Amino acid sequence: MEAMLPLPESAWLPRAAAHETRVERFAAPFVERRMRQKKHPVEDFLFTYYTQKPGQLQRWHPGAGVVLEGEAAAPRRDWKFYAEHDGGVGLDLAAFGAARAEAIRFARIILAGTASRPGNFACFGLHEWAMAYKSESNGIRHEYLPLRLGASGTDRVVEEHRIRCTHFDAFRFYTPEAVPLNELQPTRDTQRDLEQPGCLHANMDLYKWAYKLTPAVPSELVMDCFELAWDVRTMDMKASPYDLEDWGYEPIRIETPEGKAEYVRLQKQFADRADVLRRRLLDVAEALPLPS
Repeated sequence: MEAMLPLPESAWLPRAAAHETRVERFAAPFVERRMRQKKHPVEDFLFTYYTQKPGQLQRWHPGAGVVLEGEAAAPRRDWKFYAEHDGGVGLDLAAFGAARAEAIRFARIILAGTASRPGNFACFGLHEWAMAYKSESNGIRHEYLPLRLGASGTDRVVEEHRIRCTHFDAFRFYTPEAVPLNELQPTRDTQRDLEQPGCLHANMDLYKWAYKLTPAVPSELVMDCFELAWDVRTMDMKASPYDLEDWGYEPIRIETPEGKAEYVRLQKQFADRADVLRRRLLDVAEALPLPS
Protein backbone atom coordinates (compact mmCIF):
# COMPACT_ATOMS: atom_id res chain seq x y z
CA MET A 1 0.00 0.00 0.00
CA GLU A 2 1.31 3.47 -0.86
CA ALA A 3 2.14 5.86 1.95
CA MET A 4 -0.70 8.10 3.08
CA LEU A 5 -0.21 11.86 2.75
CA PRO A 6 -0.68 13.64 6.10
CA LEU A 7 -2.54 16.96 6.06
CA PRO A 8 -2.46 19.23 9.12
CA GLU A 9 -5.58 21.12 10.14
CA SER A 10 -4.08 24.32 8.80
CA ALA A 11 -4.04 22.77 5.33
CA TRP A 12 -7.33 20.89 5.18
CA LEU A 13 -9.77 23.01 7.20
CA PRO A 14 -9.62 25.90 4.68
CA ARG A 15 -10.25 23.43 1.86
CA ALA A 16 -13.28 22.05 3.68
CA ALA A 17 -14.64 25.55 4.32
CA ALA A 18 -14.06 26.61 0.70
CA HIS A 19 -15.93 23.53 -0.49
CA GLU A 20 -18.93 24.25 1.73
CA THR A 21 -19.07 27.79 0.37
CA ARG A 22 -18.81 26.53 -3.18
CA VAL A 23 -21.70 24.11 -2.68
CA GLU A 24 -23.84 26.62 -0.80
CA ARG A 25 -24.16 28.85 -3.89
CA PHE A 26 -26.07 26.08 -5.66
CA ALA A 27 -27.68 24.22 -2.78
CA ALA A 28 -29.12 27.06 -0.68
CA PRO A 29 -31.54 28.34 -3.37
CA PHE A 30 -32.72 24.78 -4.03
CA VAL A 31 -33.40 24.11 -0.35
CA GLU A 32 -35.20 27.43 -0.02
CA ARG A 33 -37.40 26.63 -3.03
CA ARG A 34 -38.23 23.21 -1.62
CA MET A 35 -39.39 24.81 1.61
CA ARG A 36 -41.72 27.03 -0.43
CA GLN A 37 -42.74 24.09 -2.67
CA LYS A 38 -41.50 25.92 -5.76
CA LYS A 39 -39.87 24.40 -8.84
CA HIS A 40 -37.10 25.58 -11.12
CA PRO A 41 -36.82 23.83 -14.51
CA VAL A 42 -33.05 24.21 -14.73
CA GLU A 43 -31.54 24.65 -11.29
CA ASP A 44 -33.40 21.84 -9.51
CA PHE A 45 -32.26 19.12 -11.87
CA LEU A 46 -28.96 18.08 -10.32
CA PHE A 47 -30.62 17.72 -6.93
CA THR A 48 -33.72 15.84 -8.12
CA TYR A 49 -32.63 13.67 -11.04
CA TYR A 50 -29.41 12.57 -9.35
CA THR A 51 -29.51 10.82 -5.99
CA GLN A 52 -26.96 12.86 -4.05
CA LYS A 53 -28.65 15.38 -1.76
CA PRO A 54 -27.33 18.85 -0.89
CA GLY A 55 -26.16 17.82 2.58
CA GLN A 56 -24.17 14.91 1.16
CA LEU A 57 -22.58 17.12 -1.47
CA GLN A 58 -21.61 19.70 1.12
CA ARG A 59 -19.58 17.20 3.17
CA TRP A 60 -15.94 17.65 2.14
CA HIS A 61 -13.67 14.65 1.51
CA PRO A 62 -9.95 14.81 0.73
CA GLY A 63 -10.04 11.66 -1.40
CA ALA A 64 -7.99 8.50 -1.24
CA GLY A 65 -4.49 8.38 0.21
CA VAL A 66 -4.83 11.32 2.62
CA VAL A 67 -4.69 11.38 6.43
CA LEU A 68 -6.39 14.34 8.11
CA GLU A 69 -4.62 15.43 11.27
CA GLY A 70 -5.89 17.36 14.27
CA GLU A 71 -8.85 17.32 16.62
CA ALA A 72 -11.23 18.57 13.92
CA ALA A 73 -10.79 15.25 12.12
CA ALA A 74 -11.87 13.15 15.11
CA PRO A 75 -15.61 13.05 14.27
CA ARG A 76 -14.76 11.44 10.94
CA ARG A 77 -13.83 8.24 12.71
CA ASP A 78 -17.58 7.54 12.71
CA TRP A 79 -18.06 8.41 9.05
CA LYS A 80 -18.61 5.56 6.61
CA PHE A 81 -15.34 4.21 5.13
CA TYR A 82 -13.17 6.34 7.43
CA ALA A 83 -10.70 4.89 9.94
CA GLU A 84 -7.72 5.90 12.08
CA HIS A 85 -4.37 6.07 10.31
CA ASP A 86 -1.11 6.98 12.07
CA GLY A 87 -2.73 9.37 14.52
CA GLY A 88 -5.08 10.88 11.98
CA VAL A 89 -8.20 9.93 10.07
CA GLY A 90 -8.43 8.78 6.46
CA LEU A 91 -10.24 6.41 4.16
CA ASP A 92 -10.20 2.68 4.65
CA LEU A 93 -9.58 1.88 1.01
CA ALA A 94 -9.82 -1.87 1.45
CA ALA A 95 -13.28 -1.54 3.00
CA PHE A 96 -14.37 0.93 0.33
CA GLY A 97 -13.10 -1.28 -2.50
CA ALA A 98 -14.85 -4.34 -1.07
CA ALA A 99 -18.17 -2.55 -0.54
CA ARG A 100 -18.22 -0.61 -3.80
CA ALA A 101 -16.49 -3.06 -6.13
CA GLU A 102 -19.36 -3.25 -8.61
CA ALA A 103 -19.65 0.54 -8.86
CA ILE A 104 -15.90 0.90 -9.29
CA ARG A 105 -15.77 -1.68 -12.06
CA PHE A 106 -18.72 -0.18 -13.93
CA ALA A 107 -17.35 3.35 -13.58
CA ARG A 108 -14.04 2.20 -15.07
CA ILE A 109 -15.86 0.63 -18.03
CA ILE A 110 -18.04 3.66 -18.74
CA LEU A 111 -15.33 6.26 -18.25
CA ALA A 112 -12.68 4.45 -20.29
CA GLY A 113 -15.09 3.41 -23.02
CA THR A 114 -16.53 6.88 -23.45
CA ALA A 115 -13.07 8.45 -23.56
CA SER A 116 -12.00 6.04 -26.30
CA ARG A 117 -14.76 6.94 -28.79
CA PRO A 118 -15.23 9.86 -31.17
CA GLY A 119 -17.86 12.40 -30.22
CA ASN A 120 -21.16 12.81 -32.07
CA PHE A 121 -21.79 16.53 -32.62
CA ALA A 122 -24.86 16.24 -34.83
CA CYS A 123 -27.59 15.38 -32.31
CA PHE A 124 -28.67 19.01 -31.68
CA GLY A 125 -30.32 18.14 -28.38
CA LEU A 126 -33.25 16.40 -30.05
CA HIS A 127 -33.62 14.02 -27.10
CA GLU A 128 -35.55 16.74 -25.24
CA TRP A 129 -37.80 17.23 -28.26
CA ALA A 130 -38.43 13.47 -28.51
CA MET A 131 -39.55 13.53 -24.87
CA ALA A 132 -42.23 16.07 -25.85
CA TYR A 133 -43.26 14.42 -29.13
CA LYS A 134 -47.01 14.01 -29.62
CA SER A 135 -47.60 15.95 -26.42
CA GLU A 136 -51.29 16.35 -27.16
CA SER A 137 -51.60 12.62 -26.48
CA ASN A 138 -48.82 12.11 -23.94
CA GLY A 139 -48.52 15.37 -22.06
CA ILE A 140 -45.07 16.76 -21.28
CA ARG A 141 -42.58 16.11 -18.49
CA HIS A 142 -42.46 19.77 -17.40
CA GLU A 143 -46.18 20.37 -17.31
CA TYR A 144 -45.80 23.95 -16.00
CA LEU A 145 -43.71 25.04 -19.02
CA PRO A 146 -45.16 26.01 -22.40
CA LEU A 147 -43.74 24.60 -25.63
CA ARG A 148 -41.96 27.35 -27.58
CA LEU A 149 -43.33 26.16 -30.96
CA GLY A 150 -46.50 24.60 -29.62
CA ALA A 151 -47.39 20.93 -29.87
CA SER A 152 -47.58 20.70 -33.67
CA GLY A 153 -44.42 22.76 -34.16
CA THR A 154 -42.53 20.54 -31.74
CA ASP A 155 -43.74 17.43 -33.54
CA ARG A 156 -42.64 18.89 -36.87
CA VAL A 157 -39.07 19.47 -35.61
CA VAL A 158 -38.85 15.86 -34.45
CA GLU A 159 -40.20 14.52 -37.75
CA GLU A 160 -37.90 16.66 -39.91
CA HIS A 161 -34.66 15.64 -38.21
CA ARG A 162 -32.51 12.55 -37.94
CA ILE A 163 -32.49 11.39 -34.31
CA ARG A 164 -29.60 9.24 -33.14
CA CYS A 165 -29.42 9.51 -29.35
CA THR A 166 -26.80 7.23 -27.76
CA HIS A 167 -27.71 7.73 -24.11
CA PHE A 168 -30.08 5.26 -22.48
CA ASP A 169 -31.07 7.55 -19.60
CA ALA A 170 -32.27 10.14 -22.12
CA PHE A 171 -33.82 7.62 -24.49
CA ARG A 172 -35.89 5.99 -21.74
CA PHE A 173 -37.92 9.19 -21.36
CA TYR A 174 -38.96 9.34 -25.03
CA THR A 175 -42.67 9.29 -25.70
CA PRO A 176 -43.91 5.98 -27.15
CA GLU A 177 -44.28 7.47 -30.64
CA ALA A 178 -40.72 8.86 -30.57
CA VAL A 179 -39.02 5.58 -29.60
CA PRO A 180 -39.01 4.04 -33.10
CA LEU A 181 -37.77 7.32 -34.61
CA ASN A 182 -34.42 6.98 -32.83
CA GLU A 183 -31.93 5.24 -35.11
CA LEU A 184 -30.39 3.52 -32.10
CA GLN A 185 -32.28 1.68 -29.40
CA PRO A 186 -30.06 2.08 -26.31
CA THR A 187 -30.52 -0.24 -23.34
CA ARG A 188 -28.87 -0.46 -19.96
CA ASP A 189 -26.91 -3.46 -21.26
CA THR A 190 -25.58 -1.55 -24.28
CA GLN A 191 -24.76 1.59 -22.30
CA ARG A 192 -21.10 0.58 -22.01
CA ASP A 193 -20.86 0.29 -25.81
CA LEU A 194 -22.75 3.41 -26.90
CA GLU A 195 -21.82 6.31 -24.64
CA GLN A 196 -19.68 8.89 -26.42
CA PRO A 197 -17.98 12.14 -25.37
CA GLY A 198 -20.14 14.53 -27.39
CA CYS A 199 -23.27 13.52 -25.48
CA LEU A 200 -24.53 16.17 -23.07
CA HIS A 201 -26.03 13.56 -20.76
CA ALA A 202 -22.84 11.47 -20.68
CA ASN A 203 -20.93 14.60 -19.70
CA MET A 204 -23.48 15.55 -17.04
CA ASP A 205 -23.14 12.02 -15.70
CA LEU A 206 -19.52 12.63 -14.77
CA TYR A 207 -21.03 14.15 -11.65
CA LYS A 208 -22.86 10.87 -11.01
CA TRP A 209 -19.69 8.79 -11.30
CA ALA A 210 -17.85 11.26 -9.08
CA TYR A 211 -20.32 11.00 -6.21
CA LYS A 212 -20.77 7.25 -6.64
CA LEU A 213 -17.04 6.92 -5.95
CA THR A 214 -17.19 9.33 -3.01
CA PRO A 215 -15.48 9.55 -0.53
CA ALA A 216 -12.55 8.22 -2.58
CA VAL A 217 -12.88 11.15 -5.01
CA PRO A 218 -11.63 14.53 -3.73
CA SER A 219 -14.57 16.87 -3.24
CA GLU A 220 -12.91 19.52 -5.39
CA LEU A 221 -13.15 17.11 -8.35
CA VAL A 222 -16.75 16.26 -7.47
CA MET A 223 -17.62 19.96 -7.63
CA ASP A 224 -15.75 20.44 -10.90
CA CYS A 225 -18.02 17.71 -12.31
CA PHE A 226 -21.08 19.26 -10.66
CA GLU A 227 -20.39 22.68 -12.16
CA LEU A 228 -19.88 21.16 -15.61
CA ALA A 229 -23.21 19.34 -15.22
CA TRP A 230 -24.87 22.59 -14.11
CA ASP A 231 -23.65 24.41 -17.22
CA VAL A 232 -24.60 21.51 -19.48
CA ARG A 233 -28.10 21.34 -18.01
CA THR A 234 -28.54 25.06 -18.64
CA MET A 235 -27.58 24.68 -22.29
CA ASP A 236 -29.67 21.51 -22.63
CA MET A 237 -32.82 23.31 -21.52
CA LYS A 238 -32.10 26.41 -23.59
CA ALA A 239 -32.00 24.11 -26.64
CA SER A 240 -35.12 22.21 -25.55
CA PRO A 241 -38.64 22.74 -26.94
CA TYR A 242 -39.71 24.60 -23.80
CA ASP A 243 -40.16 28.37 -23.60
CA LEU A 244 -37.95 29.53 -20.73
CA GLU A 245 -37.75 33.24 -21.53
CA ASP A 246 -39.87 34.11 -18.47
CA TRP A 247 -37.17 32.33 -16.43
CA GLY A 248 -34.44 34.45 -18.01
CA TYR A 249 -33.13 31.94 -20.59
CA GLU A 250 -32.79 32.88 -24.25
CA PRO A 251 -33.52 29.87 -26.46
CA ILE A 252 -31.01 28.10 -28.66
CA ARG A 253 -33.22 27.62 -31.70
CA ILE A 254 -31.92 24.28 -32.91
CA GLU A 255 -34.58 24.19 -35.62
CA THR A 256 -32.55 26.89 -37.44
CA PRO A 257 -29.05 26.72 -38.99
CA GLU A 258 -27.86 29.44 -36.63
CA GLY A 259 -29.19 27.58 -33.60
CA LYS A 260 -27.56 24.35 -34.72
CA ALA A 261 -24.20 26.11 -35.10
CA GLU A 262 -24.51 27.61 -31.61
CA TYR A 263 -25.44 24.23 -30.17
CA VAL A 264 -22.44 22.48 -31.71
CA ARG A 265 -20.08 25.24 -30.60
CA LEU A 266 -21.15 24.91 -26.97
CA GLN A 267 -21.34 21.11 -27.19
CA LYS A 268 -17.68 20.94 -28.26
CA GLN A 269 -16.64 23.25 -25.44
CA PHE A 270 -18.38 21.01 -22.92
CA ALA A 271 -16.78 17.93 -24.48
CA ASP A 272 -13.34 19.48 -23.99
CA ARG A 273 -14.06 20.25 -20.33
CA ALA A 274 -15.52 16.79 -19.82
CA ASP A 275 -12.51 15.05 -21.36
CA VAL A 276 -10.21 16.48 -18.67
CA LEU A 277 -12.59 15.56 -15.85
CA ARG A 278 -13.30 12.10 -17.24
CA ARG A 279 -9.61 11.28 -17.29
CA ARG A 280 -9.13 12.58 -13.75
CA LEU A 281 -12.03 10.42 -12.54
CA LEU A 282 -10.68 7.42 -14.40
CA ASP A 283 -7.30 7.88 -12.71
CA VAL A 284 -9.05 7.76 -9.33
CA ALA A 285 -11.18 4.75 -10.24
CA GLU A 286 -8.27 2.75 -11.62
CA ALA A 287 -6.19 3.37 -8.50
CA LEU A 288 -8.85 2.00 -6.14
CA PRO A 289 -8.24 -1.51 -4.79
CA LEU A 290 -10.68 -4.28 -5.63
CA PRO A 291 -11.16 -7.53 -3.75
CA SER A 292 -9.34 -10.47 -5.33
